[in-house]
Amino acid sequence: MAAYYWVDWTATRMVPSGAVQGGVDKDGSEIYVGRAYHQGDWIPAKVIPARSIAYVAYGGGEHEKEEFQMLCEQRFDWIPTSGGEIPAGAVEGGRTDGGETLYVGRVWHDGAHTVGKARTLKYSIH
Repeated sequence: MAAYYWVDWTATRMVPSGAVQGGVDKDGSEIYVGRAYHQGDWIPAKVIPARSIAYVAYGGGEHEKEEFQMLCEQRFDWIPTSGGEIPAGAVEGGRTDGGETLYVGRVWHDGAHTVGKARTLKYSIH
């Protein structure tokens, strides 16, 4: 059995049982791990139930999504990494229309422990 699974969800529903909490926003709102379709890509998303919305980062901005998937767990651990290295067993959070795999990550940013996409450095250099 997989250690995690994705569930189709909408912003107006209650958080599903087993949803993976990814952090806390600077206003204290819980952030959960999600993913959503945007501009041809499946992109890891931060889901904020208190605002009834999910956000994906794309093109330098955040885009609101009302329909998305939420990550639920059987077993899940956060593993520190840096330098574009993706740890073995990382959770695939999406894929670009060009075939690049996007992984679920989290980071401290602007006073929040927030969820987003992690990618290898070979794809980050343009």
